[in-house]
Amino acid sequence: MAALRVQILRSCSSSRPRFHASLYRSANFRTRSIYLRKLTNKIATEDLKLKQENAATEGNEDQELVVAKLVAIAEAVADRANMHAIIGAQRNNWNHLLTNSINSITLVGSLMAGVSSMQAGGATPQLLPLKIASVLLFGTATGMMLIVNKIQPSQLAEEQRKATWMWKQLERSIHDALSLRAPTESDVDDAMDKVLALEKAYPLPLLPGMLDKFPDKVEPTRWWPKLRQRQTEAQRGRTNGAERNGWSEELEEEMAGLLKVLKLKDEKQYVTVGKAALNVNRALATAGPIFAGLATIGSGSIGASALGPLPALLAVTGGSLAAVANTLEHAGQVGMVFELFRNNAGFYRWLQEEIELNLGEEDVEKRENGELFKLKLALQLGRSLAEFTDFVPYATASCKDEDIKVCAGKLF
Repeated sequence: MAALRVQILRSCSSSRPRFHASLYRSANFRTRSIYLRKLTNKIATEDLKLKQENAATEGNEDQELVVAKLVAIAEAVADRANMHAIIGAQRNNWNHLLTNSINSITLVGSLMAGVSSMQAGGATPQLLPLKIASVLLFGTATGMMLIVNKIQPSQLAEEQRKATWMWKQLERSIHDALSLRAPTESDVDDAMDKVLALEKAYPLPLLPGMLDKFPDKVEPTRWWPKLRQRQTEAQRGRTNGAERNGWSEELEEEMAGLLKVLKLKDEKQYVTVGKAALNVNRALATAGPIFAGLATIGSGSIGASALGPLPALLAVTGGSLAAVANTLEHAGQVGMVFELFRNNAGFYRWLQEEIELNLGEEDVEKRENGELFKLKLALQLGRSLAEFTDFVPYATASCKDEDIKVCAGKLF
């Protein structure tokens, strides 16, 4: 604080005193001012630390929430994998048991029809029960064939095997996100989108919701959601010179040529053979019940004198052909083969979308690291990194579709 100092001055020429007043800073003022400044700085520093601690606490709470969400999704995904594995084994048993049961019923019915058609003097009335039994057996076999050919147990089992594989793969990817880096809300959204896409691609219920086993148009199976670019710092590796984030003009040409081969050869090839498998399966699924139905009619007509031996011939032959058609369809697992081809076509469609997503992004820094992306494709296609240069000629505009003679995938 400033203090007032009064000095009394006496002049030699005058006896009257003169007063002189002045303001000055006391010695304690400077000390107190420094103390107040230090105290203010200390309060500001502590307030800043408190704010940082609160922000860190809120950040930790948000991070813990994201981790908890991913853990919950991972647990649900693990349950789905177990459920599909159990149901897949069950439906595989269905295929074996129903195939053997239908064949046994059909062949026994044929045997009874043949025996009941024998004319042994007065023994004909005693053969009537065999005739009735054969009709019942053929009728039962016809109904069972219609149901089994509709649901295609071998195809159902293949769906569940593929679903089990994909659910386990999703579970591993979630655990990788939790262990390798700090997960974000985008990881939660991606995981949920993949869960919903898998549930749609491979439904658990048999009825309703079962996939169409005889579609009008063969399309590759789609088990992934719409792809969107998301890249972590670990995936991004910047290099100097012409290459940026692992990408170069040569790599882009390789990817463009590979994309063309995948679309025109690999996917198209599996869609084509899938159509052939579907047509064979449809023919066998139609023929089996028809043969069994004819055998039922023939067995019921045995004994009609006007028709002679024709009913017995129809019953025995129809029953045998029905057993043959059922064996080729279900023991041969033609439905499973069709589903396998459709899944393989879907795999190559997924690779195409991955490549298109990266090539469509003009900013290379927003793409997945080029070297890492090329390595992933090489592993998925069963090729070496050096073999990717073989796809460069296919990227040119002068390359025609009929010039492509090789397939990109070597694993299947």
